[in-house]
Amino acid sequence: MEEQTKEALTSPRELRVATWNIHDAKGTDGLRSLERIAHVLGQIKAAVVGLQEIGCGSDDCDVAHLAKQYGYHWAAVPTVGAKNACRGNALLSKLPIEDVRIHDLSHKRREPRAVLEAHLAWGPSRLRVMVTHLGLRAGERRFQVSRLLGSFRLAVPATTILLGDINEWWLWGRPLRWLHRQFGASPAVRTFPAWAPLLALDRIWVHPQQALVQISALHTREWRGASDHLPVVATIRL
Repeated sequence: MEEQTKEALTSPRELRVATWNIHDAKGTDGLRSLERIAHVLGQIKAAVVGLQEIGCGSDDCDVAHLAKQYGYHWAAVPTVGAKNACRGNALLSKLPIEDVRIHDLSHKRREPRAVLEAHLAWGPSRLRVMVTHLGLRAGERRFQVSRLLGSFRLAVPATTILLGDINEWWLWGRPLRWLHRQFGASPAVRTFPAWAPLLALDRIWVHPQQALVQISALHTREWRGASDHLPVVATIRL
């Protein structure tokens, strides 16, 4: 595990981060395979990973299995499902998790949504990581981004990372404009559908913007088959 941690921390001042909607571990072949998801995560070797549509809600859930396999700390927020059969957002981190907060983004009678906010220790520095999955309707996303940015402005530390499936395909839509205004423009990489990606639904933003060094979607045949979304990986530098 120590060697995996060193690989994930690309240098003393660089960090590899990723976001991925794993679609409840259901691949493009229609089969559910957490082992396939775990294999891809092992190849990504990110120190910080935001996951959406992942089984969570118990000590024996999918998040816990992935964390145990690769030596991650973890935190999760269930958003849909019955007790012990929930799906939601999760954070895997090689860095110690010092504090976790949940911000409710649920809108009217739509599917419940939330932001998982965690504060991580990176040597002498502190990172604020936010993991989310926004709704399918435009009005819903406008409400959610407005609330998300309200929580972002409270006691912002030096570096904040937003990881998530934003579900915003309108490049000129207000939610994306608001996020770019707050974080700075982040490159749009196509992630959905995984087998022939057309839409940049999965995003990574970093504040301050200049800390974002590189960002890309991962396109190998194996990774295209693990979920209906491609993972997005970025490097940040303090």
